[in-house]
Amino acid sequence: MPRSPRAPSPLATVPLIGAALLSLAGCSADMSGYPSLAPRPVEKLGFEEPAAPPPAPVAPDPALDARLATIATARSAAARDFDAAAERAATRASAARGAAAGSERWLDAQTAIAELDSLRSAHADSLNQLEELAAARAQALQPDYPALEQALDAARAAAAAQTQRIDTLAASLPSG
Repeated sequence: MPRSPRAPSPLATVPLIGAALLSLAGCSADMSGYPSLAPRPVEKLGFEEPAAPPPAPVAPDPALDARLATIATARSAAARDFDAAAERAATRASAARGAAAGSERWLDAQTAIAELDSLRSAHADSLNQLEELAAARAQALQPDYPALEQALDAARAAAAAQTQRIDTLAASLPSG
């Protein structure tokens, strides 16, 4: 039987059949030497931040505690002086409520409020000392010191209350 000019020769198909058989054999071969495409355990973890370790206990610092006690004493005295002067200023401000700006009662109230501002700065000095201590600890990469943080919070709250009290008294007077 004559061969058609387009038909491949029987010898030309042998390499194709061999390649097909080899590729099929590769599919059934043991693949233990290759990595698995299954997800690894680390890939199954979520993207949440891990829990932070508990903070280490802060060692007592007797020198800092003594410094905090000194500052607390000064801050307490400044707050006591401010409160006494604030009572006087409130009395003078209430007396000046109906008075005209520039009158004697108005000037007395303004003077009392200016005294409050001066006393507030004495308290602010104590607050600044506490903030400097906290900044020095942070710069030295030391952990927060609980007693210092409590003193800072109390001093900041007292400073804000003093400022509010001065502003309230000043707002109660006629502007001049």
